[in-house]
Amino acid sequence: MSMIGRDDMDDMGDMPMENINDENWPVTNRAYAKGYWYFIAAAVALFLVIRTINFALNWSRLRKAKSQSVHIPTKPTNRFTQTWATLTALCREISYPQFYIPIRGLSWMTPPPMGRIFIIFVYWAVVAYMMAKDVVRYDINYYERIGYRNAWVTVTQVPLLYLLASRTNVIALVTGTSYERLNWLHRWVARTMFVSATCHGWFFWTEWVRGDMVDLELSMMRMVRYGLGAWGILLWMVVTSFKPFRSMAYEFFVIQHVLAAVVFLWTIYRHVPVGGRYNVWFAIASICFDRAFRLGLLFWQNVKLRPNRTCCEGAQWIGHLTKLSPIGESTTVLTIKDVHFKWSPGQHLYLWLPRMALFEAHPYTIASAHQVPDTCICNSIQLVVRSHSGFSKRLNKFARKLEESGKKQTLTAFVVGPYGNPPRWDIFETLVFISASTGASYTLPVLENVLKSTAKSCIKRVDFLLAAKQGEEISFYHERLHEAIEEAKSVGVELSVHIAVTGDRQPEPAVTTSFPESSTSSANHEKKVIDGETQAAANVEGVAQPLMNQSSSRVPSTGSDSHIQHLTSRPDVAGFIKTAVEATGGETGVVVCGGQSLVAKVRTSVAKLSDERAVHKGTGAQGIYLHVEEYCF
Repeated sequence: MSMIGRDDMDDMGDMPMENINDENWPVTNRAYAKGYWYFIAAAVALFLVIRTINFALNWSRLRKAKSQSVHIPTKPTNRFTQTWATLTALCREISYPQFYIPIRGLSWMTPPPMGRIFIIFVYWAVVAYMMAKDVVRYDINYYERIGYRNAWVTVTQVPLLYLLASRTNVIALVTGTSYERLNWLHRWVARTMFVSATCHGWFFWTEWVRGDMVDLELSMMRMVRYGLGAWGILLWMVVTSFKPFRSMAYEFFVIQHVLAAVVFLWTIYRHVPVGGRYNVWFAIASICFDRAFRLGLLFWQNVKLRPNRTCCEGAQWIGHLTKLSPIGESTTVLTIKDVHFKWSPGQHLYLWLPRMALFEAHPYTIASAHQVPDTCICNSIQLVVRSHSGFSKRLNKFARKLEESGKKQTLTAFVVGPYGNPPRWDIFETLVFISASTGASYTLPVLENVLKSTAKSCIKRVDFLLAAKQGEEISFYHERLHEAIEEAKSVGVELSVHIAVTGDRQPEPAVTTSFPESSTSSANHEKKVIDGETQAAANVEGVAQPLMNQSSSRVPSTGSDSHIQHLTSRPDVAGFIKTAVEATGGETGVVVCGGQSLVAKVRTSVAKLSDERAVHKGTGAQGIYLHVEEYCF
């Protein structure tokens, strides 16, 4: 793959990107490269405008709720807000649906939600326009002209590819999202770039075959060999990033992906002439900034010059004392002591346990509200880790071994974070939480934070559904759910809790896993964060799959569980959402945390319900917002 096939030189020096007898080509190709970034900037600006308008409307809602000037503050009150609500409802109905492939072994081929598909098609249209505009002219330069254009199209996408892979990037900052919620776009940009790179190389290779110049180009032009190497590395990264390959050995995937990304940049640098190397330097700059920011967080959050050991058990100079508490063979609870930073429910951090995995840092959602003021100067974070394979399985085995031997069940942990920008939950009249197994580690703390907040909110009703195959998977959350029910009564929020255990083993009494003096009851689950470098092993599709059935049966409950409705068969997820939506007069927020099958079911159900009720189309039906947390390999 060569961008120039004229001179034999190792370093292209000041050689231009094109060397064809048409002086307009370099100018035109550079103009398309600039136009690409104008398009990216315009798209980011559009999302910033949407974010700004939504922020203003949410602020208005909370102000009305605080002043009690209107009965339902989440309803539009003028022509502009009604128009905006209608446009928002239409976009949601189009973007939410997702087709799920339930065939065993092929579920990884499930397509993205319709909203992401639309974004991908728009991106493809822009790239295809750049690849083909004004280059298809059947003359002597036909192959070279297309080859050069696709060279520019490919190298121009490199900075965006690495920017989207960074945990700290300007796109996430401006649009108000988080890096892990942009990672799907990172993968599709890589796949698109592979197509344009293949076109670039194929047209040059075809020209050389027609002119019987292949051996000459390969022997004389080192940049051609670097180009072929870059294409091969890109092919390897694209193929291994598909879910089946990531799931085989995730730790190996992470290591090889990072190394391949570095070598890929080096080969591009050696292949691209000076005129296009600014794209490589742009990518390197984003990597360096991201790594420097991570390193700074690592030292700031894990090195304490004056640990307060008199007030906090577990306070230490370096790292954090972490207690391990196994719950059977399926779950391990980690309590991390003395973390000195603030967080919001829904954010996540990276956990590093050197004794368990020297070169692995795994992402976990901080699924608890922040500590209650004036209780203790210490913060504790509990992580609920479901055992699968690799790190999580080794961790559970190690914790059970310590428990059986009677040894002290503690390790030193290092944390980096928090990351993420979760939405506001207090702007909805009704909240619907749906979670599978350890997905409650995300939804339950959000519920606790909403109920314990002292600020005035719009919330009047909450419906909570938790489903799992075995009782031990949810027994950890029982006590906290009862506390949430009592808290809801005290603040005047109508709370309905449903627990579905579809297997034979029913819930056992809740297990206390925190330190005796811990001021925070918090939990955490390992979640999906794919940034080209790290992703959690938290796939519980086997737990989410039972939710797809449309029937449910209730188990009579007594004693302390009288306020929780128990189910022993698969609940009707669509019906559960519909019941909550039809009972409210304002906007509803639906939050789902689970595997791919559950997420796809909820996405499609919300879109269908919104369409059936003709939300914000003159019927009086109010909006339905959906927030998704999907965890899998």
